This record gives sequence, C-alpha cells and structure tokens, in this order.
Amino acid sequence: MSETEAPQEQGWKVRILDLSGGAEDNIVEEVGVFHDLAHANAFARAYVRDSVERCRTPGASAKDVLSVWMSFGEDAVVIDAQEDGWHSANELDDFTATPATPMERDWRTLDPRRLIDAEEISLTADDSDEEDADDEPFDPGLHNLH
Repeated sequence: MSETEAPQEQGWKVRILDLSGGAEDNIVEEVGVFHDLAHANAFARAYVRDSVERCRTPGASAKDVLSVWMSFGEDAVVIDAQEDGWHSANELDDFTATPATPMERDWRTLDPRRLIDAEEISLTADDSDEEDADDEPFDPGLHNLH
C-alpha cells in the first residue's frame, strides 16, 4: 500500500476524538468511507475548524480559545494515513487566532454519509404496472416533494 492509497477494502476513515474525555478511549465515532485521502483530510480539517469555532466566545484570545478547545472540543484523525493525514496540531495556532468562515467550517457537505449514489435509489413499480416500469435510477433532483 502506498502512502496515499486507501486501506484495503475499507477506504479511508476519520476518527472523531472527544477531548473532554467523555467517551471511551476519547473516541466519539468513526466516519467513512472516504474513497480518497484528500476528501478524508478535507473533512477532518473542516470538522476541527468547526469544533474550534464552537469553543470561541466573543472577546476570547487565541490562547483562551485553544484552552477551551483542548478541554471541551473534538479532534479528528485520518486513520492509517500516518504523515499524509491532516493533523490539527499543524493548524491550531491559525484556527484559534482567526475566526473561520462558514465555508471553512462546513464539514457536513464533506460527510460521506450524505453522499447518495443515484444508482442505489430506484423507483419500484407495483406488480400491476410491471410492463410500464421504468428501469432508470431515481434522480432526487427531478422530483420536488414540497
């Protein structure tokens, strides 16, 4: 396995760590599967960026934000990525010194659990309509359910 190849069969996963010590082994959850390291790294970075911002209070110094994050925040680690994985320690000084934009904190759009393969979703016709059934995959963008 090269340094940037995904671990066999599973793909990349990001481990979320509770810095407050409230979870067993500080592990809150493992998020995945990311099919490439860049995606996993971007998710981990945005997740931590958001966690730091949730620890920021008006008028707090960078040192204060870091202290609160180290006590109550959440860190993210790309599992099995070693030195190729994103590491919060490399950017914490910047994160605590400069408030994030909404885009920098938006880990939810990078979350692979939100990605839906259109081929996995298909409309199924009743048996009575079987001859009229369309085998095309369901495209959620074509149907407005509001």
